[in-house]
Amino acid sequence: MSGAAADIAVIGMSCRFPGVDGLEGFWRLLADGGSTVGQFPDHRAPGSAYASHPDGATLKTGSYFDSIDGFDAEFFGTGPAEAAAMDPVQRLGLELAWEAVEDAGLAAGTLAGREIDVVVATAPSGYDQLRRRSGSDRDDHYAALGSSGALIANRISGLFDVRGMSFCADSGQSSSLVCLALACERIRAGAVDAAIAGGVHLITDPEAGLALANLGALSPDGRCRTFDERAAGFVRGEGGAFVVLKRLDLAEADGDHVYAVVRGWGVGSGGASSRMPDPSPEGQAAAVLAALERAGVPFDGVDYVEAHGTGTRMGDPAEIAGLREVFRRTGRARPLVIGSAKTNVGHLEPAAGLVGLVKAALCVDRGLLVPSLNFRTPNPRIPDFHRDFDVPRTPRPWPDTGGRPRRAGVSAFGMGGTNAHVILEQAPGRPARPRPGRADEGPGAARVLPWVLSARSEPALREQAARLRDLVAADASLAPADITHSLLTTRTRFAHRAVVLGAGREEALAGLGLLAAGGDAPHAVRGVTTGPAAPVVFVFPGQGSQWTGMGRRLYAESEVFRRGIDDCAEALAPWTDWSLVDVVTGAEGAAPLERIDVVQPALFAMLVSLARVWRSLGVTPDAVIGHSQGEIAAAHTAGALSLPDAARIVALRSRLLATVAGQGAMAGILLPEARVRELMGPWGARIGIAAVNGPNSTTVSGEGDAVGELVAACAARGVRARLIKSTVPGHSPLLDRFEEPMTRGLAGITPRPSAVALYSTVTGEPIDPAEMDAAYWFRNLRRTVRFEAAMRRVIEHGHGTVIEISPHPVLLVAVEETADALSAAPVVVGTLTKDDGGTGRVLASLAELHVRGLPVDWEAALAADRPRRIALPTYPFQRQRYWLTAPGEGPAPAGPAADLGSQEAVLTLVCAETAALLRAKGTPVTGAALEARPTDTFKYLGFDSSLAVGLRNRLAAAAGVRLPATVAFTHPTAQALARHLFSLLEPQEPGAAPTAREEPAPDSTGDDDLYALIDRGYV
Repeated sequence: MSGAAADIAVIGMSCRFPGVDGLEGFWRLLADGGSTVGQFPDHRAPGSAYASHPDGATLKTGSYFDSIDGFDAEFFGTGPAEAAAMDPVQRLGLELAWEAVEDAGLAAGTLAGREIDVVVATAPSGYDQLRRRSGSDRDDHYAALGSSGALIANRISGLFDVRGMSFCADSGQSSSLVCLALACERIRAGAVDAAIAGGVHLITDPEAGLALANLGALSPDGRCRTFDERAAGFVRGEGGAFVVLKRLDLAEADGDHVYAVVRGWGVGSGGASSRMPDPSPEGQAAAVLAALERAGVPFDGVDYVEAHGTGTRMGDPAEIAGLREVFRRTGRARPLVIGSAKTNVGHLEPAAGLVGLVKAALCVDRGLLVPSLNFRTPNPRIPDFHRDFDVPRTPRPWPDTGGRPRRAGVSAFGMGGTNAHVILEQAPGRPARPRPGRADEGPGAARVLPWVLSARSEPALREQAARLRDLVAADASLAPADITHSLLTTRTRFAHRAVVLGAGREEALAGLGLLAAGGDAPHAVRGVTTGPAAPVVFVFPGQGSQWTGMGRRLYAESEVFRRGIDDCAEALAPWTDWSLVDVVTGAEGAAPLERIDVVQPALFAMLVSLARVWRSLGVTPDAVIGHSQGEIAAAHTAGALSLPDAARIVALRSRLLATVAGQGAMAGILLPEARVRELMGPWGARIGIAAVNGPNSTTVSGEGDAVGELVAACAARGVRARLIKSTVPGHSPLLDRFEEPMTRGLAGITPRPSAVALYSTVTGEPIDPAEMDAAYWFRNLRRTVRFEAAMRRVIEHGHGTVIEISPHPVLLVAVEETADALSAAPVVVGTLTKDDGGTGRVLASLAELHVRGLPVDWEAALAADRPRRIALPTYPFQRQRYWLTAPGEGPAPAGPAADLGSQEAVLTLVCAETAALLRAKGTPVTGAALEARPTDTFKYLGFDSSLAVGLRNRLAAAAGVRLPATVAFTHPTAQALARHLFSLLEPQEPGAAPTAREEPAPDSTGDDDLYALIDRGYV
């Protein structure tokens, strides 16, 4: 390989040190000239005897974490006992590898099954000594897995399910840079395209450093003074660093951010050129020269070297001698800038090489040289130091390179003589990609975009939201579309999910803030996936969901919807004399929706176009069901009817119905079909059953006088019944006259096979599309709409994700009631509402499905953008203490359930859940405020049918009882609902026979919304 195919890109990095949680923190530390050196916390090793040693003070000083016992075992799928048995270096290695992959912009799932190497450097942390001292090694089932250093790499390979080489290397203090060199060798040889390399170092007990103290390698004053006259050793450090490597040509093709390019590397041993553990200038020079030769660059073209720089009496002079040999061999004439991260974070021993590489890569990427600390006067054992070398004491811009890329070398030398050097080069520049201008990107922009978050737990989800909020709040230049794109393409999807839907930056920030605080945001959707989503059914209503201007916003905002309406307009043009676009957008002078021959074709076009929008978002139906005329749109969406045939059916149907406008009437009765038939007896054939929508929802149709008398008779019996605002007596005997003209007019209709299951509301059963001929469509017009029966079959056949395709939901309550009767709990969402007919409403419904596990295509929401990938906060691990021993396997016991032992407590719950729903809709109200006025009706508070069902769902989950979908209508105030809920929770007296609790008679007030559904014929 040659060129970009031979070079290796560093596309992801991670690091962690005491007080430094990631790359940005490390960069601030470096640029500010900060240090992480402190004292070993006494609580970490209470039984250690290191303090009594003469070198105790030296051992105590170092760069130490406050604790190393924390681990997010749940995230990594590890039980408590295994987590406790795992050496902390394994735990830290897992976390840093995950963060490096996230920083590379790679969703973990995209790595699964790929040939990707994992190479890691580590050294014993001393955890095994604690294991033996505690006695846990005698009966610890996981001790073998927890103590093996090699298993760090193996665990990481298992975490990502990558199938390349997986091993740990130990060459002493050069281990991690040797790992990187080996990984680069494999990539350049073509064995793999990518690799994960890292190093980790932790110190369980400072006493383990006695050997280094005895060797004279540790600094007695707790400072690493690299190349300085006061240099007397290094301080030990904890932490680690990981990088993700990839072939440069592939990284450029994928648009990855490249921190730096690895141009060359050299690894070798000093052999017998020095006596162990003395460093070998000859061996070190050989490693640098090999790296330069492999990189194909002159030493004079290297601007900076991140030195091994231990600050030891022998190490610094030897390293300078080695570099001077490279000067001599290459003819370099200009001074070399050198420094060492060990002055900032201590010596991380096996991980030190990669710590230096991460520092150098950041400097190359950002064009800034950072201070190397504790340097005042050169070591007198290094003559003429300033002639050849320059140690930066303050931040400075990278020196002018005359147009060539910035370059840096990185050295790491092992105590046993294994030396490594790597040449980094500035990433090749890419031309800026212009972003197409959008009208909605100005200060007044209000386009809704989804910010999709997820985590393995609720606390992690909240912290994820907080981190993203802080990032966005601190950088006003971040484009919302770039944030959306980056969240979608670079982050793994976990079970706990949230989608923030903000119309603009401030709204999105507010949503993130509320989500982070655990509250309900008006523009955020949360949920937990419990497994694969159930098959999807599209439900298409008939009339009743229409409203003036129902397609105006979506026609302007969605290209998919606009094309759908335009296609329907073309298909309807031969049969209509009015403008479909004018009708759906509510244009002035448009044909009125009160005309049956206008509203039915217009609704058909809306339903067809909305179904296309859902498909464009990655949601495709496994089954469809249509109510009355909605069955035409359902059949077309399933592929059983061409668009011209479907348009012909709906146009003829509506024209025929227009001839009987004003003749007859319809009414909704809240009783089962059988009971309604009994009540209809006195009127005989003058009335028929038009639709059965739910277990207790029946619609009748027929002669106007007869229907009116039936409604009056129902009222006299205390039965809810109401006339429907309809201009035609749908599905009544009055339509028998249309059989001949309809079958004649639809001659030639050709149904087609469909891969999508169709459920007929004519028969209430699945139907073969071949049966949907002209005669079938007359039966669709005339016969009873068997929506409940068809919906029952849909649910029984396992379709548990229900989407109502309509401009306003009218079937949700009927669907929920049918599901209740089957003790089923499908996920049910609408599409648009009369209050919100824009893309934001569609995305909110899409979010409801996403948070419950349905795969969706969020990227379709960015179809008009050319978004860029940006850096995002990494995963917020939720650590708990795991140390040597652990409690028994299994989850911790759940906290105490909410106290619902009194009616007052239940009222508090009802008001709290009501307030949460109202706040999510933008109404600022608290549960306490609602408790102060418990007799306000839910209708007065602003509830509609979807909020009522939402309240039912929240209360059922909180109280652990089953509640009907209409419980908020039946008990229309918080007080009434709390009284009813408490009656279901109230314990029976000991020995008392169970009492059958009946639903109380519904309150006759506050049910306008229920009647609104009756008006549309759906309840």
